[in-house]
Amino acid sequence: MALASIPDAGRKHFTRARSWARRLAMQALYQWQMTGQEPAVIAAQFEDDQDLSQADVAYFRELLEQVCLRVQIIDASFQPYLDRPIEQVDPVELAILRIGGYELAQRLDIPYRVVINEAVEMAKKFGAEQGHRFVNGVLDRAARQLRASELPGGG
Repeated sequence: MALASIPDAGRKHFTRARSWARRLAMQALYQWQMTGQEPAVIAAQFEDDQDLSQADVAYFRELLEQVCLRVQIIDASFQPYLDRPIEQVDPVELAILRIGGYELAQRLDIPYRVVINEAVEMAKKFGAEQGHRFVNGVLDRAARQLRASELPGGG
C-alpha cells in the first residue's frame, strides 16, 4: 500500500503500526537468533503473549518470515560494511540490521531514509551504547549499493 494513497488521519496510524511491527519483529528475530526456534512458532508465541493491537500484524509476520528465509542474502548485503565479523555484532543490532537490510533490498516502496531512520531509532532504544551510530553507518553504506537510484547523483 502506498503511503501517499492514505488520508492524513490514517497515515500516522499506518506509520506507527509499521514501527510497532518492526519493533516486535526485532524482538522476535532476536529470539530466533538466540534459540533457533522456527519462525512460525515464534510468531504464534508473540501473537499469544504480546499486545499486537498497535502493530501492523501482517507486516510483523512478513518481516519475521522473510528475514529468516533470506538471512544469508540479507547478511551478504551489509556484511562488507561491518567493522567486525558478523558473529561479533551485538544480537539486537544484528536483528535491526537484518530488518533494515531486508527492507532496503525487498521493500522498495519504503524510502531508504525511512528504513535507516526506523533502524537507528530502534538501535537508540534497544541497542548498545553508540549502537545507533554503527547501525546508521552500515545501513547507509548498504543503501548506496541497494538503493543507488534513490540517492543524490544515483542512477
